[in-house]
Amino acid sequence: MQVLDEVQEALNNREAVVALESTVITHGLPAPVNLETARRLEQAVREEGAVPATIGILEGVVHVGLRLDALEALATRNGVEKASLWNLAAVVARKQWGGTTVATTAHLAARAGIRVFATGGIGGVHPLPYDESSDLWALARTPVVVVSAGPKSILDLAATLERLESYGVGVIGFKTKFLPAFHAPDSPYELPATIWSEAEAAEHWRASRALGLDAATMVFNPVSEGILYREVKAWVDQANAEAKAAGIGGKDLTPYLLRRLSELSKGRSDAINLRLLEENARLAARIARHLAEV
Repeated sequence: MQVLDEVQEALNNREAVVALESTVITHGLPAPVNLETARRLEQAVREEGAVPATIGILEGVVHVGLRLDALEALATRNGVEKASLWNLAAVVARKQWGGTTVATTAHLAARAGIRVFATGGIGGVHPLPYDESSDLWALARTPVVVVSAGPKSILDLAATLERLESYGVGVIGFKTKFLPAFHAPDSPYELPATIWSEAEAAEHWRASRALGLDAATMVFNPVSEGILYREVKAWVDQANAEAKAAGIGGKDLTPYLLRRLSELSKGRSDAINLRLLEENARLAARIARHLAEV
């Protein structure tokens, strides 16, 4: 693992640092939007008074914090692996390039000493049997604050929320009592706790650590301008039915569903995705500042 000098200096001085994932660059968005978004997220974190640490894998080396040339390389290179926990060691051992998922970014951020991680949407339970994201298991054993706009819209939200409870992941809504559904700012599913400030989020994480809890503190931040839940659900149900009819599953399912959601929403979901990524990065930076004050 190589930690960027700026990030390491901030950690040594106990300053605010926010981890950012790299699959949004390598697999989540098309070029050149992917690089533009990565740079915008880092700038948003800086504007809120924290140091960004985008995590990625370059030629088998984990990098915590990427310079601009490394961001550009990840954004434009072909054959970059999607590095989750089950293939992380293989990517490193084979000296490959990799974009880190929520699970992998949370794990590596914690290893580096970073306490706050901003992402778009977390993985969870798919409607298909036995298809569950490793994000859930990683969150259950990684003591970081994760700011997210909710589980991805394509998931079974009720099952995902139940699994977070079963795994003992701390779940709180930021100024909301209901689970955000990524593109939709709410859903019918009630959350166990609500906070109204960044200081409260920091206090929740401190309480979790004082109690010896090893799971993440999930801060669900609803997007400021989204799509009605019933609209998103109708599109997701249609996309899932089409995927099943076409025999699409496994690692190909999520990209297919997100692409169909973009088509069915006539591009609205793409604009919302960019909006929520920046809003989460800004909130994460403000929470990191509160944690750094103590």
